[in-house]
Amino acid sequence: MNILVYGGGAVGLGLARSLIDAGINITIIDVEPTVSALKEHGIVQTGVLGTFSIRPEQFDVYDSLSNINSKEFDYICVCIKSYMSETIAQILKKYENKINNCPIVLFQNGWGNAEKFIQYLPKDIIFNARVMTGYIKPALHHVDITVHADAIHIGSLFGGDIQKLKPLADALSKGGMPAIITQHVAKDIWAKMLYNCALNPLGALFNVPYGELGKSQYTRAIMNDIFHEIFETMHKAGYSTHYNNAQEYIDIFYSKLLPSTGEHRSSMLQDIQAKRRTEIDALNGAVVELARQYNIQVPVNEVITGLIKFIEGMYV
Repeated sequence: MNILVYGGGAVGLGLARSLIDAGINITIIDVEPTVSALKEHGIVQTGVLGTFSIRPEQFDVYDSLSNINSKEFDYICVCIKSYMSETIAQILKKYENKINNCPIVLFQNGWGNAEKFIQYLPKDIIFNARVMTGYIKPALHHVDITVHADAIHIGSLFGGDIQKLKPLADALSKGGMPAIITQHVAKDIWAKMLYNCALNPLGALFNVPYGELGKSQYTRAIMNDIFHEIFETMHKAGYSTHYNNAQEYIDIFYSKLLPSTGEHRSSMLQDIQAKRRTEIDALNGAVVELARQYNIQVPVNEVITGLIKFIEGMYV
């Protein structure tokens, strides 16, 4: 089996390592200087799922699809930041002859990524993955997994044949990254949206690990408002998750979800510290945009989005 991992960030390297250990032929696409670092050092993974080292000769890495000749892929795993979704969709459209309608699985944060891809590619080949694993990237070739809360869930938002995804899920699981296929990936993504929209930006704004946000009555009040606004928007737009209402989610969030990831620091904080663009548009920003379509007021999500965008504007 040949799999293309599009994006050599923390998530991409973690997936690639697992798939290589499962015996899969892996090709990674990224940009310099990451490409050179991977060619020189291979991939190193540390953290809660174990320590591994992949030699450079165990995988291929390129800076463009145009440099890949005569290789057919069984899957493409898109592991790029959400704000690059449309750009990558356009690139994949350009090279349709190389990807040959193989399943494209989006391992991305937020809501709205799949909608960008289906503007350019058939709905039935676009799938989504919900990842509940915390990654940091200490070096260009090194991924450190700080928390692992649940198996990867892979499915379709558009009624695609999820049985096509079972070999990919099995390979990830064999390589030490548990994964399953599901008919309910939309519910999974909205559950992660609730979690991410509260913790990711607030952890970045206050420069604290997630657990600290649950200790203060003030940050708890902000997060609770975020949850209530998301539930109202989600239900009005015709979506649902695994919790019936905001209070039910709040009870689970503080008793189970937050304690299990209390030491993790948000990816948005990592982006801000590195002076990179964040994924706020696909998180709280996506809630704001969806709420506007249904004339719903979401003032707390609007403020959170604005604060992060202000910080971004200082360096992006």
